[in-house]
Amino acid sequence: MCLALAVWSAAATASPIRLKDLVEFDGVRGNDLVGYGLVVGLNGTGDGIRNSPYTEEIMSNILERLGVNVTGEQFRPANVAAVFVTATLPPFARAGSQIDVTVSAIGDASSLLGGTLVMTPLTAADGQIYAVSQGTVIAGGAAAEGEAAAVVQGVPTSGVIPAGARVEREIDFDFSQLATMRLALREPDFTTAGRIETVINGAFGAPVARMLDAGTVQVDVLSTGARSPAHAIGLIENLAVEPQRRARVVVDQRSGTIVMGEDVRISRVAVAQGNLTLRIEETPLAVQPNPFAPGQTVIVPRTQAQIEEEPGIGLAEVPTTTSLSDVVEGLNALGVGPRDMIDILKSIKAAGALHAEFIVR
Repeated sequence: MCLALAVWSAAATASPIRLKDLVEFDGVRGNDLVGYGLVVGLNGTGDGIRNSPYTEEIMSNILERLGVNVTGEQFRPANVAAVFVTATLPPFARAGSQIDVTVSAIGDASSLLGGTLVMTPLTAADGQIYAVSQGTVIAGGAAAEGEAAAVVQGVPTSGVIPAGARVEREIDFDFSQLATMRLALREPDFTTAGRIETVINGAFGAPVARMLDAGTVQVDVLSTGARSPAHAIGLIENLAVEPQRRARVVVDQRSGTIVMGEDVRISRVAVAQGNLTLRIEETPLAVQPNPFAPGQTVIVPRTQAQIEEEPGIGLAEVPTTTSLSDVVEGLNALGVGPRDMIDILKSIKAAGALHAEFIVR
């Protein structure tokens, strides 16, 4: 059986990647929003008021704001559910623009299918309201039940509202006044940061970029000669750089998936592998007395124990490799399945012959 490998790159040289796919620009970021609201119009799948008293409280507050006096009244509807509403305010979002929201039940509601979110303000970490959400919830599942059986597909207690929130307040950030801009690498690396500095300086013909550390490159926006910081970033983000990544082997034990980077190397090592199986079977036998004879039924135990040992691969040599294709070819020569290969890779790493970061998920 061949080794099941997902390979990041099999080419000898990695392809250049745009800077916008490698870095985050200082100030160009989203902001998380959250709100607490009420979904109405459910078909009997809402919160049980006895188990979720906060649903009754928010429903009373909404009705009183609409001029309905409900003081002292007892609510027992089954078509409402208390929910958390979350969203991300994108960078440079302007008042009046619309964003998507996610709605999630927090009580014992069984489904949000067919529900409508009542007007819900969304606040950021500073406590200010930046958007207001309302609309029909599109749930991502289905649920049905009867007296003796129930079936649930997906997660009907969570859903989305596309363009379900309208931005009411803008982030106070004047991008045009930036004198310097920092580029934060998503995967910090000194070599990659140095290459970014070189590419940017070469594009503008002046030392406008300076590497601060493995994860940060600072750009002097005023020295670029661009009309504005936005024009400068528009030029910089499309420059191509060949990144340098650490050699990694990522293993998912649940699915048996192995992912290797192109820089993985293995030193010369010998591997032996085999499986030992211990099998015990219980087949008790009931012995009964003859008809009309004195006595009682006796259970006689019967146990079968067996040990099986597979021959395995014997002692096989994996030679020193200089490329990813050589690594794959050498490991495939062992003739074992992916799950056995995971154990072999762990042992090779423990022996110091696998020159890569080993990550198990």
